[in-house]
Amino acid sequence: MTFRPLEGKQVVDVTASLAGPYCTQLLAALGADVVKVEPPEGDHARAWGPPFVGADGALWFAANAGKRSVVVDLASEHERMLELVDGADVFVQSLRPGLAERHGLDAATLRARKPSLVHVSVGAYAGRPGYDPLVQAAAGIMSVTGEADGPPVRVGVSLVDFATGQWAAIGVLAALLRGGGATIGVSLHETALALLAGHIAGVAADGSTPGRHGTAFPLIAPYEVFGGDLMIAAGSDALWGRLLGVLGLEDDARFRTNPDRVRNREALRETIEQALSARPTEEWEALLVDAGVPAARVRTVPEAMADEHALALGILEQLGPGLAVLPPLRVDGERPRYPFPPPAR
Repeated sequence: MTFRPLEGKQVVDVTASLAGPYCTQLLAALGADVVKVEPPEGDHARAWGPPFVGADGALWFAANAGKRSVVVDLASEHERMLELVDGADVFVQSLRPGLAERHGLDAATLRARKPSLVHVSVGAYAGRPGYDPLVQAAAGIMSVTGEADGPPVRVGVSLVDFATGQWAAIGVLAALLRGGGATIGVSLHETALALLAGHIAGVAADGSTPGRHGTAFPLIAPYEVFGGDLMIAAGSDALWGRLLGVLGLEDDARFRTNPDRVRNREALRETIEQALSARPTEEWEALLVDAGVPAARVRTVPEAMADEHALALGILEQLGPGLAVLPPLRVDGERPRYPFPPPAR
């Protein structure tokens, strides 16, 4: 493993849950030496499960690879904590609101002590403690997720947590590139609003309140799951023409342009699903892909893990007792890797 641009950088990680730990795990993959500071009882996210990888929750395993761990009681071992900070280039914390200040670990205090420090605070929502589902609800993501006639639902992955961790890591990289230390703040709430950028632009443009559309994308048609298990994404008129050819459908004035298809979405769905009923999903997927129409069968997670394309990417790697998902990028053909499994209790 030669792509380690952060080799020699020391990171002190006083984070829990998912967003902060994912940030520091990415830094570890890029070569940083990350020391995870845990309270005597351990990071509470270790208990999130089942499923468990060894003694720890699978989600905890997925966000803490490549780190060393030390136990520090912030209430009684302040000097020990400061010794760790003195040797660090980066300090990342996600303590509950007010705790960083109480323990002298806030940006103003630590950067007065060490101006070159990159200090990162990972928050949740409006100065309150919070988790991904709470922010999905509060920021509006749940209001646009789910079936049109059903209740709001949570996105099935911890999208806001993982994205917040990525933004925190981007901030660290930018600060280290500039040099001179920095005070960086990210929050789940800000990330959630950023993920809603398209919806927010639409509300500002016409005052409408976005609704829920199930698997469909409201601005494009056909762009949804048909027959319960086949996603078709014909995002242009040219792709629509190819789809017509594969399905053996005649040109229909109701569906000639994308605005036409969006306006007549229900009739379009019925027409496509009737045509799809003639063959099994696997056959349609192969025919559509061969014709250059974006399409995919809805797979389970185990099926997706076993998919030949996922395996060819080399993004899944056995790491100690569990299977890790490596960072989703390659630099000069090389994928960053975690140097060792998450720390044991």
